[in-house]
Amino acid sequence: MTEDIELRGQCMCGSVQVRAASNRNRVAICHCDMCRRWSSGPFMSVNCREVAFNNEGSVSRVRSSDRAERGFCRECGSNLFYRIVGQTNYQMAAGIFNNQDQFRMALQVFVDEKPSYYSFSEQTKCMTAAEVLAIHAPK
Repeated sequence: MTEDIELRGQCMCGSVQVRAASNRNRVAICHCDMCRRWSSGPFMSVNCREVAFNNEGSVSRVRSSDRAERGFCRECGSNLFYRIVGQTNYQMAAGIFNNQDQFRMALQVFVDEKPSYYSFSEQTKCMTAAEVLAIHAPK
């Protein structure tokens, strides 16, 4: 088992600071239509648990589908996380963390929904929408 790393970061304005534990230094990229509308590009995230926000009052949550919610800073609008409702893990926005050089791109999901105007050169595991939903959709 990989040893946990502690991640620290904050939103753009600093109203929300976060501490989280992760046993991965991998970044996952989601190309789905909803993530692209939310972030104006693919959503890049780190799988985290034991997530603690210093100022929960500045964290807004929106139920974005029947299975998931997204969080952002109420003050500056920075995207903070995507989370499947009922799970304890968060897909935290990779860009909010300090020391991002420790991360490496490892997975791309909803690759069948990726528009043609961008691409990544890293070799990663790629999953279609159907493959992702087979794992994470409510049964």
